[in-house]
Order: sequence, then structure tokens, then C-alpha cells
Amino acid sequence: MLIIEDEAIVAQDIESTLLDLGYSVAGIIHRSDKAIDYLSFHNPDLVLCDISIKGEKDGIEVAQIVRQKKNIPFIFLTSFADRDTLSRAKKVLPYGYIVKPFDEKDLLSAIEVALFKFNQELEALKITQEKVNSITSHDLTEKEYEILMHMVQGDSYESICKYIEVSNNTLKYHLKNIFQKFDAKSKSEILQQILVKLRGI
Repeated sequence: MLIIEDEAIVAQDIESTLLDLGYSVAGIIHRSDKAIDYLSFHNPDLVLCDISIKGEKDGIEVAQIVRQKKNIPFIFLTSFADRDTLSRAKKVLPYGYIVKPFDEKDLLSAIEVALFKFNQELEALKITQEKVNSITSHDLTEKEYEILMHMVQGDSYESICKYIEVSNNTLKYHLKNIFQKFDAKSKSEILQQILVKLRGI
């Protein structure tokens, strides 16, 4: 996950909370221009973005620019709950909107709902093996496609091992092949490729 927040103490508190909840943090960015640059080359699973940040653009504008090319889920964090801000925020279709101050429960529930919604949207695209193979450099095997579908559903690697009844080492072997065929370095990059292809973003 990526944190876009210009108040260092607040950003560190969010990072600490995420780590305590078992999530990984890709980084903390304080300025809108750096956030746009970062998201041009990276695909985090989720972005927690303050609306009022340093730079020429605010968080809503950052999300708007990013969503023109990618479909990365955003959750807005803000001290503002006025109608104008809400109206602007809704137009970029965020996956959540949290008003400061918030606690760990607020953050956890917003993240879980956002990730669930995002994964449901992926499932709704009816990702067939034929469609997937139109993206990859080489066709996925049936086992690789099965693993990919579990990844799309948001299952952890540990859970996937249990579902398809393979060892961790065997799963790593299949994952290596999947990443190579997508020419991707992470799960989020693969999901982004699928979204771009099937939605025509």
C-alpha cells in the first residue's frame, strides 16, 4: 500500500497501524508531483491519500490523473467533510472516504471494504483463460490459471497452497512462471494488466 500524506507524524502513525494490521507499506509520499511520478511506474494494491497535500495539485487531482491511465483503488483521508470536497471526491470514484481523526478500526474496515470491492470488480470482468492468454507472452497452464484466479480473488499465498493442495515451493515455481509470462514483478502489476486489457482503459 502507498501512503500519500504531507504531515510526517500522521503518515508514520498510519504506516505503523498498517504494519500492525499485517499490511505491507510501499512507501510514504508527501507531495502531489512525487505521488504522480511514483504511480506512473508502480501499481500498489491500494493508495491511502490525504486530500490536502503539498504541491500544485491536491489528492483528488492526483487520483483523477492516475485513474485516467490506471485503475488503482484510492481511499481518501481528509479533515474536510464539506459538500464541495465530497462532490469533487465522488467524481473520481474513490473506494473509501475517511474523515480525520480516525482510529485503527476505521482504517481497517475501510481497507477491507475497498479491497473486497476491487476484487469483486475484477471477478465481474469474467476473466477467462482465453482472455488471460491474449495478454501473456506464453499461454498459462491450467494450474497457473487456477492460481491466478485465486490471486485475483485476493487469497493469500498460504491459502492458495491449501486450496490447490501444493507445497509452498511448488507454488513459488508456478508464480515464477506466471510473473515471467506477464512480464511483471508483482501481483498488482498483473492485475493492472488484466484491468487495462479487459476494460480498455
